[in-house]
Amino acid sequence: MEVTELAHLRRARDLLEREFARPLDVPTMARAALMSPSLFSRRFREAYGDTPYGYLQARRVERAMALLRRGDLSVTEVCLAVGFTSLGSFSSTFTRLVGEPPSAYRARDHSRLAAVPPCMTRVWARPGWTAQPCRIGEALPAGRT
Repeated sequence: MEVTELAHLRRARDLLEREFARPLDVPTMARAALMSPSLFSRRFREAYGDTPYGYLQARRVERAMALLRRGDLSVTEVCLAVGFTSLGSFSSTFTRLVGEPPSAYRARDHSRLAAVPPCMTRVWARPGWTAQPCRIGEALPAGRT
């Protein structure tokens, strides 16, 4: 992949990072990268290891995790704040990426992360890219509390 192509992809990824809460589709992201939607989807996956939509969903869940750790918003408020329009899709996506439902995640004690700088918390709490539980062990195995 050429350097200019990577720069264009970075522009689209930055759009996803900044505007994760608004409705974004592949043609909009592709325009930011100055590519056709099909080329953009292929190149994005090559560069970042996930589809544009999968990357967007992971970023939304990552932001949702931070809001849920704060504890001052309901699950529904968090769902809407991060760009999901359906509580059902938010809950299933969150559960798939983190390994537990958002309500259980919100109810857990997150005080062990209180002394950790936010930049490190974001890295440690980043949801997994596949249907596996969060890589940092955020979700406890079934039957453990």
